[in-house]
Amino acid sequence: MTENLTKATFLEKVFNFENNQEWTFEGKVPALIDFYADWCGPCKMIAPILEELSEAYGDKITIYKIDTEAEQELAAAFAIKSIPSMLFCPMDGPPQMANGALPKAELERIIATVLGVEK
Repeated sequence: MTENLTKATFLEKVFNFENNQEWTFEGKVPALIDFYADWCGPCKMIAPILEELSEAYGDKITIYKIDTEAEQELAAAFAIKSIPSMLFCPMDGPPQMANGALPKAELERIIATVLGVEK
């Protein structure tokens, strides 16, 4: 199941950008973070795909959602200009951003190559 993040939970579970200049991932497993808004059509199209991926991968990855309207500071921190935007956070190394409502197969490819996780 996907989990919604606030700034406070983001700082705790993903990256505390208030205390760290360098990217330091706080998660226990790799994460996919979906920056979305309720009014965004493509965001609504991708939401069920993200739920499917969450079920398919189980506890191998965590899928978070950030409402860019409610969490404008987080959206600004990652320079989100278009939604949906997804931040892929591997256990080691910098995160990578992907924009747009990507098809399920492409999301699975990125999860495998960037996060190093297979179903």
